[in-house]
Amino acid sequence: MPSIYQLKPAFQSLLRPLTGWLAGRGISANQVTVAAALLSLVVGGLVALYPHHHWPLLLVPAVLFIRMALNAIDGMLAREHDMQSPLGGMLNELGDVVSDAALYLPLSLINGISPLPVVLLVLAATIVEMTGVVAVQIGASRRYDGPFGKSDRAFLVGAVALLLGIGIRPEPWVDWLMLAMLLLSVITIFNRARQALRELA
Repeated sequence: MPSIYQLKPAFQSLLRPLTGWLAGRGISANQVTVAAALLSLVVGGLVALYPHHHWPLLLVPAVLFIRMALNAIDGMLAREHDMQSPLGGMLNELGDVVSDAALYLPLSLINGISPLPVVLLVLAATIVEMTGVVAVQIGASRRYDGPFGKSDRAFLVGAVALLLGIGIRPEPWVDWLMLAMLLLSVITIFNRARQALRELA
């Protein structure tokens, strides 16, 4: 199954001039990583504070896109501008998990959406990313295998938030979509674990 992650090289190429501009002005990779997490926390907080309003939901797809761009930029700053550090590696992995939880969990507060599928999706998303990191611990490379990684989650959740933000009622299609994303996440967990073990073999 194709993944949006496969578009990452082309996306990075588009962002490379901006990355160079930021590096020239002393912006560090860690600063970009923290900014992405803080932006997610702020917008997720607005959705949680105003679950009966549409306007915070309209911010979610924009923030998800900006966050994807910032994630690509911080990686290029680290690799291509000699900013790699142990702290940066920790911030990058933890920032993704925190940002996902901050943006996705508030959807469980919206009338018409069942909280359990949302919570389970966030839990599964955390395990997906943890599986990719654990691969490094056992001696394999960081695994980004699909079919449902971070970029795919962001695309579908952003689409859900956009539709809700323009006034489309959530029941029952959101619950079914969350369950489908949960299933794809579980498949991704097993796929990343399998590919890591295959790499070692």
